Amino acid sequence: MTVNTTSEGLLAADEARVLEELRSASKLIVATHENPDGDSLGSLVAMHELLTVLGKDSVMFMDAAELPVPYQYRFLPLDRLVSELPADLAERTIVLLDCGNLERNAAEALQRPGGQIINIDHHHDNTRFGTANLVVPGASCTAEIVWELIHAYGVELTLPVAEALYVALVTDTGCFMYENTGPRAHVMAAELIDAGVDVHGIYRRVYEGVPFAKLQLLARMLAHIERYDDGGLTVSTLAVEDFEAAGAEESYSEGMIDQLRAVRGTAMAGLVRDRLDGAGAAELTADGRRLRKVSLRASDDRVDVSAVARVAGGGGHRAAAGFTTSLEWEPLVALLREQLALQLRSA
Repeated sequence: MTVNTTSEGLLAADEARVLEELRSASKLIVATHENPDGDSLGSLVAMHELLTVLGKDSVMFMDAAELPVPYQYRFLPLDRLVSELPADLAERTIVLLDCGNLERNAAEALQRPGGQIINIDHHHDNTRFGTANLVVPGASCTAEIVWELIHAYGVELTLPVAEALYVALVTDTGCFMYENTGPRAHVMAAELIDAGVDVHGIYRRVYEGVPFAKLQLLARMLAHIERYDDGGLTVSTLAVEDFEAAGAEESYSEGMIDQLRAVRGTAMAGLVRDRLDGAGAAELTADGRRLRKVSLRASDDRVDVSAVARVAGGGGHRAAAGFTTSLEWEPLVALLREQLALQLRSA
């Protein structure tokens, strides 16, 4: 990338502060949330490259427990990603991307009190945990905000950065089909294509070339489907035994919840899967209970799944959210049914 000297338009106060914080910092560490997806990884790459072009000492970090990244994103330029925190962490400004709350990054060292934290996100329930916050709920994805920052600094897009931003954009908008897709998302897409992005090539890398083990895992998820309340709640589960039987990585479950959301009559869909540790075994609480990741999707405009997730300590978007829990299956399903019923009654 090359740096231009002009920046178009007036900046909002939050954006102006973040631009100044990034401009004044000499050493930074860029990170994102646990269980990284296309938006978080694309934003991570683009922000790191932006800071590098601006002459900053930037470290792109991801906890070792989150590696390897999902197979469909491994073509992104992540070769400079580190999984150990630098010794000079205390001297670095922390840039957290796509994190609705500080706890969504698994590295406790990044949650240190008194640290300089720049919080860049598009989740409407973001807790504004940063010392500087740029939270834009109207943005289609966090990468759209990063793209705007690139413009504000007058930085010219390179093809690798454009590809990273495009991956983030198409995955978080569901290929421009989700309700978070606004006019700006299409403007962004057009510019990225002008920068050389091969739309079909990105689609094939992200959505095709599916490992056979993922199909086997999908078959097991479909076999576990249960429906409640006349089909209003459609849920399924994946245990560590399912991953083992399919020979599947934990990340292979990504996107499977869309099969549940698409079932006719469903108001809310949920996929409950065991979290796996580095050895592929079930991750446990201190008292020996399995930790489970719960992904939620809304199929009814009356339902806000981010509100359901917040009840259990999570968060997200109105139509897509999640949380982590140690609840067993029956009390967990009871919680989801209760929260769904409350929302439908109030609507």
